Amino acid sequence: MSIEQKRASRRHTLGLLFAAGVMAAGAGQSQAQTAAKQEVRIGYQKYGTLTLLKGRGTLEQRLASRNVTVKWTEFPAGPQLLEGLNVGSVDFGTVGEAPPIFAQAAGANLVYVGNEPPSPGSEAIVVHKDSRLRSLADLKGKKVVLNKGSNVHYLLVKALEKAGLGYKDIEVVYLPPADARAAFERGSVDAWAIWDPFLAAAEKQLNARVLADGKGLVANHQFYLAARPYAEKNSDIVRIVLEEIARIDEWGARNPKEVAAILATQTGLDVDIVALAASRYSYGVKPISADVLDQQQKVADAFSNLKLIPKPIAVKDATLPAKQLAAQ
Repeated sequence: MSIEQKRASRRHTLGLLFAAGVMAAGAGQSQAQTAAKQEVRIGYQKYGTLTLLKGRGTLEQRLASRNVTVKWTEFPAGPQLLEGLNVGSVDFGTVGEAPPIFAQAAGANLVYVGNEPPSPGSEAIVVHKDSRLRSLADLKGKKVVLNKGSNVHYLLVKALEKAGLGYKDIEVVYLPPADARAAFERGSVDAWAIWDPFLAAAEKQLNARVLADGKGLVANHQFYLAARPYAEKNSDIVRIVLEEIARIDEWGARNPKEVAAILATQTGLDVDIVALAASRYSYGVKPISADVLDQQQKVADAFSNLKLIPKPIAVKDATLPAKQLAAQ
């Protein structure tokens, strides 16, 4: 081999080594970036501030600088959402009063991290427009359909109590919202305990008549919960989510028409339906307080006394130290 050929061969070898080094460095950098990226998985339903937060996209913008992405998963009701949280498919979500009680009693490792103000008008027991049922007392011996363990489960308990009826004085049928609506439309059940926007849809589309809503019976808080392991490890992300919820709450309270437009897009429901539902919203997320925990304990005790949950629970066990979610 000539001297020139040896030099050419050496240059070729060095070029290959340099290219390999660049590729290795690039692969290492890519792996580091992938490793640094996080994802917060949020469960939501067809109502409430999380639906607005998803529609506005502001949480994604806030978390982008931290290399955190957001994955949204819709659930038909609170019990199903908290089951997803318990098995590890979501990290954070929103539900009504009853689902956390049933979930905690079943051993779910969750924590309350915030709540909206009471919204008792956002749930109701409805009957057909021409029904002979005129009072809660008329429910005796009738079929009432609801999603087991959802917020309206407690509404039904308190409504029966007000009417002087026991839980066994009616026939309860457990179905998720879509199936419950179908049963209600067929006339297979006499009454339906349901929440917005399904409630608003029943009023607008089926001419359903409200027999009683939550006013004077229940608070109907909207709760934000997280998987305990996630909240303990990522309290900064949970805090940011709550901060963005607070901002959306402030915006939503000032912009009802825009709220209805976003909800219509996000839920696929008519604007007039979501506008009615949104008119019954309450805005103003707050940290979990001792008073709210006391109210939740009463819900838990009621379900325990009726043997609707397998064991008594202490709601305060599903909380974090206040300082853990405080701004650093």
